[in-house]
Amino acid sequence: MTSPYPPIAEHGVIGDLQTAALVSTAGDIDWWCAPRFDSPSLFAALLDDTGGGRCRLAVDRDAVPDVTVKQLYLAGTAIVVTRFLSPEGVAEVVDFMPPDTSPAPSDRHRIVRAARVVRGRVPFVLECRPRFDYGRAAHTLTVLDDRGVRLRGPGQDLCVQATGPAVLRPDGADVTARFTLDAGQTATVSLTALPSGAEPPSAPDDGANWAAFEACRSFWYEWLRSSTYRGRWRQMVDRSAITLKLLSYHPTGAPIAAATMGLPEQIGGERNWDYRYTWIRDASLSVHTLIGLGFREEAQSFRRWVRERIESAGTEHDGLRIMYRVDGERLLGEETLPHWEGYRGSAPVRVGNGAADQLQLDIYGEAAFAFAAGDGDDRGDMGALRGWDAFRRMVDWLTEQWDRPDEGIWETRGGRQDFTYSRLMCWVAFDRAIRLARAHARPADLDRWTSERDDILRQIVQRGWNPERRAFTQHYRTEVLDASLLLMPKVGFLSPTDPDWLSTLDAMDRELVCDSLVYRYDPAASPDGLRGSEGTFNLCTFLYVEAMARAGRIERARYAFDKMLTYANHVGLFAEEIGPSGEQLGNFPQAFTHLALIDAALALDEELDRRGIA
Repeated sequence: MTSPYPPIAEHGVIGDLQTAALVSTAGDIDWWCAPRFDSPSLFAALLDDTGGGRCRLAVDRDAVPDVTVKQLYLAGTAIVVTRFLSPEGVAEVVDFMPPDTSPAPSDRHRIVRAARVVRGRVPFVLECRPRFDYGRAAHTLTVLDDRGVRLRGPGQDLCVQATGPAVLRPDGADVTARFTLDAGQTATVSLTALPSGAEPPSAPDDGANWAAFEACRSFWYEWLRSSTYRGRWRQMVDRSAITLKLLSYHPTGAPIAAATMGLPEQIGGERNWDYRYTWIRDASLSVHTLIGLGFREEAQSFRRWVRERIESAGTEHDGLRIMYRVDGERLLGEETLPHWEGYRGSAPVRVGNGAADQLQLDIYGEAAFAFAAGDGDDRGDMGALRGWDAFRRMVDWLTEQWDRPDEGIWETRGGRQDFTYSRLMCWVAFDRAIRLARAHARPADLDRWTSERDDILRQIVQRGWNPERRAFTQHYRTEVLDASLLLMPKVGFLSPTDPDWLSTLDAMDRELVCDSLVYRYDPAASPDGLRGSEGTFNLCTFLYVEAMARAGRIERARYAFDKMLTYANHVGLFAEEIGPSGEQLGNFPQAFTHLALIDAALALDEELDRRGIA
C-alpha cells in the first residue's frame, strides 16, 4: 500500500523570519506553526495524515490523473514553485511568505499561494483543513463572502481568501474550491494567521498579492548580495545561507535547530524530538559561519542573543540552559501527543524537549568561541563592561564545574559521563576567555583561568586518549569513538596534521565512516538510553570533510563533499540524517547541517586555492 506520508525530503521550506511552513511536491502545506516557530501547529499532516491538518492547492488529480510534478526555488530566494506537467497543460503553484523584518514579534503571518497556467487548460483543487493546537482543538467557520472565510480556533484564527475564479465553499468547518484556469490566468489564495477577534485582512486583491511576491523576491535578492562567497559550490552555499536565515527568529536573532518536530531518526522508532528551539551550541557555532560568508549583522544578532542569555543567568551565575524558546524563555517541558500516530507510525510525537534540563558543559566553550570570532568591533559584545562582567562570572563559575560528568553534546538519556568533547569545549571556554581579557584589557583571574585551561588539556591527553585504539574516545571509560571530536582541530586544541589527530581520524574512518557518510557514534557499543538505531549524521559528514581538508587529505575530502551533496533533496535541503537507503531522516530542514555544509565548502575552497587546484 502507498503511504499517505510523503518522503521527508519531498518538501521545500518557506518563511517570513518568524515562522516557517513546508510545501510538499503534492502541493500540500503539511506543516505550519504560528505565530512563532515554536507555537502550536495549524497544519501538521506530516505527523498525522488524518488529524494533523493541511492546505492543498494543486492540479485536480481526479480530473487529470497523469501529472508529473517538478519543484524548485526561484534562484536566490525562499520562493517555492511547484510545477504540474500534464497532457492538458502546464500549471504552477507559487508559495511564499512576505518577510517580516520588524523588530517586534508579529501576531499576523501570511502565506500566499498563487496558481497559474502557462500552457493549456488545467483544473485545480483547493482544500484547506487546519487542525488547531496540534489537532487538539475544534474550530468553527464564518463566511466573510464568496472570497473569504474565517476559521476560528482557540486564541487564533485563520483567514482564507481567494481571487480569480477560485470561489470558496464551506465543507463542514473547513473550506474547499474547484476552479479551472486557462493559459495566462492566475488565482491566488492567502492564508493569514491572526489573533481571535482581530480585524481580518482587507479584501483579496490579485495585484496586491503579486506586488507582495515582487517585494519578497527583491528582499531575498538584496539580502543575498551581502554574501562574500564566490567559491566552487556557490549554489549550495547560497541555499544553505538562505535556509539559515529562514530558520532565524528575527525579533531576537535566535536561530532554531529545525523547522519541525517529531520527524523520526528511524522510521517507526522513538527517536522523535522537537527541534523548534534555540540551542546555545548551534547559535554560537553559527557565528563563525556567518562571519565567513560576510553576514556580520546576523552574526552579531546571534551573538547578542547568547550574551543576553549569559546576562540573564544572574549575578551569581547559575549556569546556562542548553536550549531556549526563540524569545529567550526557559519553559520547555516535554509532553507527548498520543492522539497522533506520528510520521509513518513513528511514535511518540513529542512537544517540548526534556533535554533542556540536561547538563551539557560544552556550551560554555561554544559561547566563548562565538565571542572570540572575528576581529575589531565584532568582539565588542564581551568587550563592553556589562557584557564582560556577566561573561567573567560565567567563566569563574566554570572553574568549579568543568570536571563534572554531563550528558554530552548528543543529549543522550543513558546517564552522565566524562565526555571528552565536553572537556574539549571547556578548554575552549578558558582559552578564548583568556584571549578576550587580554585583547580588551578587562579584569579577570587570568592565573586561575590559565591553570584550569592547562589542567583540562593534560586531562584530555591522559584520559581521553586511548593508546590501544590510537585515538581520542567518546568518554574516559570507553573505547567508543565519537564524531563530535572532529572539531578538535577546528577549535585549535591541536594541529590538523598532529600525528595523534591523524591517527584519530584514521580510526574514525574505520569505525564511523560508511561510503563517506559518518555516524555520530555506535549506540550499540555506547548505549544512549533509547531503543533503535539511527542513520548517518549529516552534520558529522560535513565536519569530517572539513577535518580531512585541513589535514591535507584534499582529494578525499572533495570526493566525500561532492558525494554528500547528492543526498540533498531536489531543492538543496538537508534533514538531520541519511537512512540506510539514502533517504532523509529526522527534523527538516536542519540548520546545523547547513551550517556545517558552508564551513566544509569554505575549508575546501581555501585548501584547494592554497594548492592551486581548480
